Amino acid sequence: MSLAEILRQDAKGMYRATEGLFKKVDDLEWKPAAGRNWMTTGQLLKHCTDACGKTIKGFVVDGWGVPTGADLPDAEGMVPRAEDMEAVSNVREALDLLKEDEALCMETLAGVDDDRLLNERSVAPWGGPEVTLLQHCSGMIWHLGQHKGQLFYYLKLQGKDVNTFDLWMGGG
Repeated sequence: MSLAEILRQDAKGMYRATEGLFKKVDDLEWKPAAGRNWMTTGQLLKHCTDACGKTIKGFVVDGWGVPTGADLPDAEGMVPRAEDMEAVSNVREALDLLKEDEALCMETLAGVDDDRLLNERSVAPWGGPEVTLLQHCSGMIWHLGQHKGQLFYYLKLQGKDVNTFDLWMGGG
């Protein structure tokens, strides 16, 4: 099994579980009451639809390359203000966008070989250490996973009946 096939397998599981959680959403305007800069549920769904496939394509196909120190944003500049983020208008739109992002992810990963995954190194446009293409792709899958977990807790806080199975397997 190639590394790209392993990444694709990991991504499929992440998308499946995320889709299952999307289907449990009924309030796109909800967000936690305490704290600041929280996305609404609709914004979080939209962000999930951009969290993996599009960013993997950025590393694999678009060649974001290595930014110089002067090109890197400061920490404050990397956190978008929630009120500036896009939201989906309904769950069907979110599901469709998630499917499109999954297809892009699968197509992109199908076109990359193990040598490139292991030996091509770069710094992400948002900064951080220089790592392999494999690490960037894996990180983007886990980026989706992080926001999937955020959605899981949004649903929990709303009193929805979600459990560990929903978080990892996509529920029913």
